[in-house]
Amino acid sequence: MPQYTNHFNTKTLDPHTLEQGYEALKREALSQEVGYYTLAADSQLLVEGLAPLSEEIERHYHTIAVIGIGGSSLGIKAIDRLLRSKTPNAKKIIYLENSDPVSILSEMSQIDPRRTLFMVISKSGGTVETLSIFKRLIVSFDLKVEHSKQIIVISDEGSILSKFADENTLRRFVIPANVGGRFSVLSAVGMVPLTLAGFDTMALLKGADGFLNRFWNREEEHLIQKASYYISNAQSMPINVLFAYSDLFEEFGKWIVQLWGESLGKRNRQGERVGLTPISLIGSVDQHSFLQLIVEGPLNKSVTFMHINHSEEALMIPELSLKHLEKSDFVNGISFNELINAQCQATMQSVLQSGTSVDEIAWERLDEGSVGEMILYYELLTSLAGVLLQINTYDQPGVELGKQILAGYFEKQIP
Repeated sequence: MPQYTNHFNTKTLDPHTLEQGYEALKREALSQEVGYYTLAADSQLLVEGLAPLSEEIERHYHTIAVIGIGGSSLGIKAIDRLLRSKTPNAKKIIYLENSDPVSILSEMSQIDPRRTLFMVISKSGGTVETLSIFKRLIVSFDLKVEHSKQIIVISDEGSILSKFADENTLRRFVIPANVGGRFSVLSAVGMVPLTLAGFDTMALLKGADGFLNRFWNREEEHLIQKASYYISNAQSMPINVLFAYSDLFEEFGKWIVQLWGESLGKRNRQGERVGLTPISLIGSVDQHSFLQLIVEGPLNKSVTFMHINHSEEALMIPELSLKHLEKSDFVNGISFNELINAQCQATMQSVLQSGTSVDEIAWERLDEGSVGEMILYYELLTSLAGVLLQINTYDQPGVELGKQILAGYFEKQIP
């Protein structure tokens, strides 16, 4: 279970306003208008029901191709990256996301069409990148669509993609209508591909559900305090930097950037532009790129330091002294995990001394329960921040405009 420590050096909202925010969040969850709150519990039934399909997939396929973008892929990639080393026998997952032809061809070169299960994921069912790549795969691999056991569709009920699946008698899973794409990783969007790939999604869901229950029981007050700090200082410190000390957090950081950016960059009830800008960094690599800006640049950022206390990889730095290179001998004989955690702590202290507010998330170890907990942690943090900002956390009107303009570029005259 991760441990959370806040080192905030400026004001937070008054207790009355915080209590109002918590109660507003509770009403939101009870209204069932926002459905992600129940996914950690509801999806356990989904995972249990996948057992017969998992056995079938195990016999026929060694690779899963996920065709989706944004909320239809980022969460899957994050969990895959975090837990792959713990699940070495999991099926390979290939991600076909962007319209970049170089990437598409590169990913396609890794596909054996006879041994690959194709999953087409789009909440709206009309995502142009997803549908275009799906068409390319059908033609390039001569996929037989009708009655195919090799294609699974995950989409909203009644979407054009769902209608296509039903027309061709394809396996289909439903994304609840009240669950937005960027909040959907614990729905069929993430749980179907990850379960069929061989990950322990049940443990992940239980970890998420446990954190959610503790939050409602007021046992995770640090999260409310963190949201309070962000909103109290949104004008002077509109940027939050996630500084995560493991390469395994890279995809998780990208998931947070979408969750935070797309949810909180809005106009509030008064029509004012509000938002909090997320930046995702990896330590210790970005100590050599972005740290200077944090320490001596404008004091307009807060920083979240994330690290793993105990690694299962006991890789040691050898007791080796090389002529002219003795400067680094002070770390000889310790593990690389000790080194990266010491770098995290030293960097955190330097950032604190610069006057920047910091909070710390220390994972005791990397496991399925902790990953599930962290997903709920950031989803709840986002929702609470949205309530306090007085915005609609779950729409994305700025994104929809770009889609409309794109459609106009290629609009064809239909007689």
